[in-house]
Order: sequence, then C-alpha cells, then structure tokens
Amino acid sequence: MSRIELSLFVNAAHFLTHYALLILPTAALAIAPAWGMSFADVMLTGSPLYAAFALGTLPAGWLGDRLDRLALIAVFYLGIGAAGVGISLTDGPTGLAIGLGALGLFAAIYHPVGLALLAEGGTRAGRALAVNGVFGNLGLAGAAAATGVLAQAWGWQAAFAVPGGASLLLGGLLLARAGLRGDRRHTARTVAAQGPVDRSQEKSVFAVVCVSALLGGLIFNLVTIAPPKFLDERLARDGTDLAWIGLSTGLVFAVAAVAQLPVGELLDRIGARPVLSALLAAQAVLFLALSQATGWAALALALLAVTCLFAEIPITTWLLGRHLAPAIRSRAISVEYTLSLGVGSVAAPLLALLHGAGIGFSMQFVGLALCAGVVLVAARRLPAPA
Repeated sequence: MSRIELSLFVNAAHFLTHYALLILPTAALAIAPAWGMSFADVMLTGSPLYAAFALGTLPAGWLGDRLDRLALIAVFYLGIGAAGVGISLTDGPTGLAIGLGALGLFAAIYHPVGLALLAEGGTRAGRALAVNGVFGNLGLAGAAAATGVLAQAWGWQAAFAVPGGASLLLGGLLLARAGLRGDRRHTARTVAAQGPVDRSQEKSVFAVVCVSALLGGLIFNLVTIAPPKFLDERLARDGTDLAWIGLSTGLVFAVAAVAQLPVGELLDRIGARPVLSALLAAQAVLFLALSQATGWAALALALLAVTCLFAEIPITTWLLGRHLAPAIRSRAISVEYTLSLGVGSVAAPLLALLHGAGIGFSMQFVGLALCAGVVLVAARRLPAPA
C-alpha cells in the first residue's frame, strides 16, 4: 500500500472517530420523544460512550506497540461499523447504552494507533499530521449537520446505521488493500528499521509532552468552551445580539480549523522547539490581552488565540514520532491523550465553578497565560533544531 493510500485510510478514520462521538447529542433530540424520555435521560444513557473512549485509550496504545497497526485500524473500522448498525437495531435504553459503549471502545483505537502510523512518515510527518488534524475537525463540524438530516429524513436509526455501514465498507476495503495484497506489517519492530532514535532525548521529550498534555489540555478545553460566554459578556457592550455571538463563535472555530496546515510544514522544515515556543509565547500575550479586551477587539483576539491553540495540535505527536522509539510510540501517544482527556473532563465544571465564585474572564485569562508560560519553559528543554 502506498503512503498516500495509507494516509487516506488513516485520515478517514480520524474523521469518523470525531463524527461517531458526536452523533448522540443530535440524535438524542429524535430518540427522546420516540422512547418517551427526556433529552437529559437519553444523554445520560450515552455515558458509556465517553467513558469507554477515555478508558480504552491506554490499552489501545499497548496493542498498537505489539500488533500490526494497520490491522488495528481495520478493526477500528469494522468495530465502529458493527456498533453503529447494532445501535440502529436497539429498541430501548439498555441496548443503546451497550451499543454506545462499544462505539466508544472501538473509537479509542484511533488516536494511539492512527497517529503512530502517521508519525512514521519521516521528513513529511508534520504535513501528514496537520492534514490529519483537519480531517478530525471536519468530523466535528459535520456530525451534527449530517445526523440531523439523516434523523429527519429516515429516523434516528439512520443516523447510526448510515455511518456504520460506511465504516464497515471502509474496513472491508482496507483489509482487501492491505491484508490480501500482502503489504509489509506496520509494527513497531518493522518501523524501527526506518532509522535510529536518540535514546538520550526520549525522557526529556516525553516529559515536555506530558506537561503540554496536562496544562495545554486544560488551556485548550477551557478556551474552546469559553467563547460563547466570553463573547456574550464582551460583545454585548457594543449592543451585539446573541445570534451574532453564535455566528462569531462559529467563525472563530472555522478559521482556526485550518491553522494546523502551515504548522505541519514548519515542523518538517525547522523542528518543534521554535514553532511550539512561538505559539506558546503568542498564547500568553493574547490571553493577557483578552483579560481586558472588549467589543470587536475581544472577537479579533479570541480568533487569534484559538487559532494558536488549534495550530499547536500536531506538534506533540510529531515530537513523539521523531524522538521516541517505535516500540513505545503508541503507548506514549495513548498516555498523552489520557492525560489530555482527563484534564479536559474538568474544564466545564471548573469554568462553572470559577464563574460561580465570581472569578470572571479577567482573572481566568491571566491564569491561562501563566499556564502557557509554564509549558513554554518546559518547551525550552526540547532538542534544538538540527
């Protein structure tokens, strides 16, 4: 299988991962009246989806360092497909909860395995990871719209059955292209032949990635859920209505979604330390400015800050792919995502707690600037550009 063909399968898997995780919030609007339940009760039934996704990441990383990674992507496709079709056949909350748990478990395969595959790309890994990130963003953006159309046209079952069927087809196609053609196995042992890894840098790079996953994950999740409330407070002073606030928030994320592309090119050209340092320094300055910004300045600065956050996404995976041994790469990525997912889960309650305590955005953004500064200090321990 060619590198381009492999990238297409992995990118489609990233799209499907985020798409699958966001089917339920829209489908629940149709499930609730059909089953005589409240929207909140349906969403509560979906708790196994997100729990399995978080808990399955570490074992998926362990498997990714021991088994054929491309075969695991095929398992991902077939598992997502079977779970989606199975959910469409359920007729009650118990079956829905079981099906969603399976969906989350198979979705957990993607990040530690798929990103490790892309990180094997050598001198062009940065571009590959950046393009892959855009596919994930498209999955986030497309899930709600496509689910709404499918549920309205053919019922909520179609919202799970159609992407499930597509995933089964992709899984079968991947097996046909990779398994039946006898392509080389994408295992950690095989990848090791691509070049030596500087063992002395592994611990330092992994420590920086863990710091970034914890503090950077907190920054990312707080900033990505804050814009509606922040723009409501700061743009309202100019008489802006809530409809425009919604459009403004959408604009911020739409523009920021493609920020990873130039960063991917820069990673391949000059390395991670200067790119990450520049983005973190920019974040710290922007957060300090946002703490006092109002009106149109608040919108412009929020756009720049979120763009910097999205631009940072491929850097840590690029670092793990470049500086860690292939034998531990999937596990390292799974640890990174477990830390990020764990700290991300407290972002929404923390935001509510801070506002409830009277600690508004003026102080919150100062705190985020300090967090960015700590990650910036850690990033200075990264290997210097060659």
